[in-house]
Amino acid sequence: MTPRIALITGAARRIGAAIAHRLHAADMNIILHYRTSKAEADDLCASLNRKRTGSAVALQADLLHTPNIGALIRSAADVWDGLDVLVNNASTFYATPVEDVTEKQWDELIGSNLKAPFFLSQAAVPLLKRRNGCIVNIIDIHAKRPLKGYPVYSIAKTGLAAMTRALAKELGPKIRVNGIAPGAILWPESNLSEDEKKAIVTRTVLKRTGCPDDIARTVLFLIRDADYITGQLLAVDGGRSLFS
Repeated sequence: MTPRIALITGAARRIGAAIAHRLHAADMNIILHYRTSKAEADDLCASLNRKRTGSAVALQADLLHTPNIGALIRSAADVWDGLDVLVNNASTFYATPVEDVTEKQWDELIGSNLKAPFFLSQAAVPLLKRRNGCIVNIIDIHAKRPLKGYPVYSIAKTGLAAMTRALAKELGPKIRVNGIAPGAILWPESNLSEDEKKAIVTRTVLKRTGCPDDIARTVLFLIRDADYITGQLLAVDGGRSLFS
């Protein structure tokens, strides 16, 4: 059978790279999008191709510039003449105390976390319809419970959650659209104290952090095993969202 083709945005590192490994292990061909992490993307691409020749490519695009979005989808479609899966994973995350928010910060956080996923999805619709494909959006548990000090990021992810449900209605029955809301999977690259990390873990039912493959396996489930699921947001958070 012809392998499914998956485009993963922000695929060079962290959760995106874990998703790439997991989908590739499930015999999918992978298009690795990156913005600035060229070395990591090239290394990951080479690693996947060593496992299965000609099964991965890396494509660069700055998704904050809307004209690049259509170009990325066209380039992705040209690699293997189609597209089955779009994983909107690329994200920007940093604190924005409300009294200090600038328009540039607003545009960057809304652009990467909401605007780009929408226009990527829009551009991919004709391709995904041909193959009864699907979209998986990587959201955040803070879409439901905003994170103090991060209002713009939380607003953007809340919008992405709403977009997931809206597109599921708009694009069915040909295209399924679902989202995943990670909890404490990887610590932010900004510094957190050990006490802050401990406090977060304490507020999970399972009393531990998750790992990137927890998200990757959920992505695979939504693609491969969830033919009758659309418009849903799955929290992969160790039960953290059960706490008020």
